[in-house]
Formats: sequence, C-alpha cells, structure tokens
Amino acid sequence: MTFEVAPAGAGRIIAECDARRVRMARRVTAARLRFCGLDELLDDAVLLVSELVTNAIVHSGGTQITFTMAVREHDLCLSVHDEMPGGPTVCTAEGDAERGRGLFLVERLTKAHRGAWGISDGGATTWCSLALSGVQQ
Repeated sequence: MTFEVAPAGAGRIIAECDARRVRMARRVTAARLRFCGLDELLDDAVLLVSELVTNAIVHSGGTQITFTMAVREHDLCLSVHDEMPGGPTVCTAEGDAERGRGLFLVERLTKAHRGAWGISDGGATTWCSLALSGVQQ
C-alpha cells in the first residue's frame, strides 16, 4: 500500500492524518495475518508495522510511504519505503523518554522471532522478517 503523508521536517510530531495512516497499516497487517492463519504473530507484527511506518513518517521528511507485507514459505517480510535516502539508526532512549525506542523494539522483536531487520535502497527502505517455522499455518 502506498499513501501520502504531510510534508514536514525530520523529527516532527506526527499529524492526526498521518496517525490514521499508521492505524490503517496496522489493520491491514492484522487482517492479512488472520486470513493466513498466523494469529500467533499478530501482536508483534502489528507493533513492528506501527514502528516502521511511524519512523518513516516522523524521520524521513518525505511525502510518500509504501508499506509492503509478504507471507512466504518460511517467513513474514515487512518493509517500509519512504523515498528518502539516509537510513535510520537504533537509538538508546533515556530512562523515561517518550520517544526513541522504535528501532530498538524492531531489533528485539525480529531476534525473538528468529528473524532479521535491515536497511536497503540507500536508506530509503527499512525491512524486517519473522521466521514462520514453529508457527501454525
């Protein structure tokens, strides 16, 4: 799915219209996983999509986001392309900071599901995969 987001500088507060786009991506993810019988991945995959899409909206400075989800034989692949070069980095948020943990969560959840995450297309695409082995299909 591809959608427009409000143009703004990196690090901005997310606008309500863009927050609706994040909710839409979460709903699509949940529906697809239920359809595929992958309910066991639902909570973590929805959180991953939320973090990846929000990160792209807040930090890329771009005006268009493309979210892709593919259920393959051995893994679930999620990717977000924001059309802006320069990749995101994992941060260490201070104790009670309200922001700065998104990619840390992506990293931890993908490892917990025997998956991986990374950045491609010169930093414009952030992706992750979750292993399906051991998940009822």
